[in-house]
Amino acid sequence: MRDNGYAAWLRYDQVTDEKLAEEYKSWTSELVLPPGVPAAGLLKTAAQELSRGIRSMLGTMPSVTHEASSQRVIVLDILGRGTWLDEAAGDAKALSGEGYVLRTVRDAEREYIIAAGRTEKGTLYAAFHVLRLLQSGASVDQLDLIESPTYGLRMINHWDNMDGSVERGYSGRSIFYEGNKVLSDSERIRDYARLMASVGINGIAINNVNVHREETFLITGKLLPDVARIAEVFGEYGIKLFLSVNYAGTIEIGGLTTADPLDPGVRDWWKEKAAEVYRYIPDFGGFLVKADSENRPGPFTYGRDHADGANMLAEALEPHGGLVLWRCFVYNCHQDWRDRSTDRARAAYDHFKPLDGRFKDNVILQIKNGPMDFQVREPVSPLFGAMEHTNQIMEFQIAQEYTGQQKDVCFLIPQWKEVLNFDTHVKGAGSTVKEIAAGHVHAYTHSGITAVSNIGNDGNWTGHHLAQANLYGYGRLIWNPELSSEEIAAEWAAQTFGGNQYVREVVISLLLESWSIYENYTAPLGVGWMVTPHYHYGPDVDGYEYSKWGTYHFADHKGIGVDRTVATGTGYSSQYTQPNAEVYDNLDACPDELLLFFHHVPYTHRLKSGKTVIQHIYDTHFAGVERVEYWIRRWQELEGLVDEERFRHVAGRMNHQLENAKQWRDIINTYFFRKSGIPDAHNRVIY
Repeated sequence: MRDNGYAAWLRYDQVTDEKLAEEYKSWTSELVLPPGVPAAGLLKTAAQELSRGIRSMLGTMPSVTHEASSQRVIVLDILGRGTWLDEAAGDAKALSGEGYVLRTVRDAEREYIIAAGRTEKGTLYAAFHVLRLLQSGASVDQLDLIESPTYGLRMINHWDNMDGSVERGYSGRSIFYEGNKVLSDSERIRDYARLMASVGINGIAINNVNVHREETFLITGKLLPDVARIAEVFGEYGIKLFLSVNYAGTIEIGGLTTADPLDPGVRDWWKEKAAEVYRYIPDFGGFLVKADSENRPGPFTYGRDHADGANMLAEALEPHGGLVLWRCFVYNCHQDWRDRSTDRARAAYDHFKPLDGRFKDNVILQIKNGPMDFQVREPVSPLFGAMEHTNQIMEFQIAQEYTGQQKDVCFLIPQWKEVLNFDTHVKGAGSTVKEIAAGHVHAYTHSGITAVSNIGNDGNWTGHHLAQANLYGYGRLIWNPELSSEEIAAEWAAQTFGGNQYVREVVISLLLESWSIYENYTAPLGVGWMVTPHYHYGPDVDGYEYSKWGTYHFADHKGIGVDRTVATGTGYSSQYTQPNAEVYDNLDACPDELLLFFHHVPYTHRLKSGKTVIQHIYDTHFAGVERVEYWIRRWQELEGLVDEERFRHVAGRMNHQLENAKQWRDIINTYFFRKSGIPDAHNRVIY
């Protein structure tokens, strides 16, 4: 059977277990909706999605009605309307506005599966949960589930450009733009909205944070009609559309000579522009802004600060309920590599921490998960949670910019879980990132998690079939961060690869090991940049070592690593709250996996494992290649058990990954052997 992966985890394969199919059929002949459901409402969408999945899995089409007549029915409704449903649904007081109840109930006349939310959006999510259960082969006879998302904002950021290119895109071209036109009528956009709604995404920014000339017009009457059509499709799936804006829009397209945020003319222009956007898109989410970063314009030009710039836009959006997502990725990108006192890792904290309490309530600071740039391994940004009076949102990257570019398998859920579970101690023990992002540590008005998209117009959306697991897993994790990596991988494998248990076990095991494999054969011990400049794939140990970007490892013939301690280094470690500051600052206490991020050490320094740094480098790089070889053999065992197109695609990608891993192994090991003069203890081939 041919399968190009387009359906992703919404494949809805036919249920082949006859007993299970009969159970499901007994429940799915009738969907009951409350009277007066609007033609384009989310309840209608929920019914359509359920009907579509049921027809595909069971070969039967449920009837949609307002009055139950069958012995067993599924009820799609909204709680809190004072009907029988509220009592039948049980205690749902803790539900958020997007939460829902899934419960099997029985009375004298019939049996019901109640799939009901506090709002229509919650009911849509409940419908997708039912479909997830059916795909996974779970029984629905005794359902008793109450679900609420942990995070208010659950977003995706697209780095798509209007010429159709995608910055850091590894899955083809944009699904939103081509040839400087908006693809507003593309059916693919609707299918993307379906995928995102199925995992609970409620906001999508559809253009690159690096806003170029053509994209600046997205907030004008020239392009807003097209953007509004996309927003309408998103709205049918409970998703708000956001736009990245050019901070210098007043100059670029507004006919003004300044973008000074305190200039009355600038403020008025943005107020008029915001009003225009909302005339076209009444439920518009807001603006995403990258300012004073990597040569983008911003308030620094006018002697103003980030609070001045963000508040000017927030003031314009405030009457309409819009948000400003202000990225904290701000640093000196013209650094002198000779100057060791400047540390890019310090930049976000140094810029923003002093501004705490000065931002308007509809501003959210968007902070990358680490202080540098989506590395294979780096510490959590010390800025996250450090500002008690300023809304914050965490930014991850689903696109594998530094983790294999969707050519190499790298399941990122374990990495993100480490970040979310990190205890910042900003308000004592238990001040974890996941609790801060939920607004539970500080009383943030707005908070949540966002991430850079990994999709494009490739047939399977993500280039590598297995990279779909990162997109699915991101949505599930930010709905419920207590889900384990294993649970998320198992859900995705069941929905994507079907019922063969052996196939699922192989896929799950490969995903769960893939991050550590990739880390093994790339940059060691948290040191960071050793990739080919600009392209960011493949090894180039000194590619960024003498550059302006502030991305150094400082390897010499004696040792390696960046001294970020207080006594002898940049003092970056002091930006953390105790006890983290002391742990990172202390050579003996610092975790090995982050050793070279915080300390410059001799190659003979012994890790907690007992190995020297140089032997660790040799051993991990050989081990990384060996594990890729092992997983190629395991994947070959699935021939005939996985449809041919996907089998051959993944096999080809894994062979490519093996060549990449060997290149990393040989270049890294040879580089450090030549630097240190210390041979491998096992006398393996190093060039």
